[in-house]
Amino acid sequence: QVQLVESGGGLVQAGGSLRLSCAASGRTFSSYGMGWFRQTPGKEREFVAAISRRGGNTAYADSVKGRFTISRDNAKNTVYLQMNSLKAEDTAVYYCAAKLLPHGVLERHEYDHWGQGTQVTVSS
Repeated sequence: QVQLVESGGGLVQAGGSLRLSCAASGRTFSSYGMGWFRQTPGKEREFVAAISRRGGNTAYADSVKGRFTISRDNAKNTVYLQMNSLKAEDTAVYYCAAKLLPHGVLERHEYDHWGQGTQVTVSS
């Protein structure tokens, strides 16, 4: 079982930056593909970014390409989401997710483990 804890959310002005972290429990973190999703009230949770288990492959939603970067440190059991040039429409609760994934990345919601989320608010 993997437990995920997000941190790093907060209030930032438009154009600013934040880095989210997601710490995972367990000894097999490097076996998991990881993803970041976000959700606003009344809307479905949407894909933001994903990374393969060793970090060699990444994928991004079109809305964040060129502004967000996903990365991971398997020695620290942590995945990151660096968010630059933030916009008001990036305001959401951000969730990390994990799934045993031998190859590639997963952009759909079919992850097995989810964190509790961290709020990101971008003021315009």
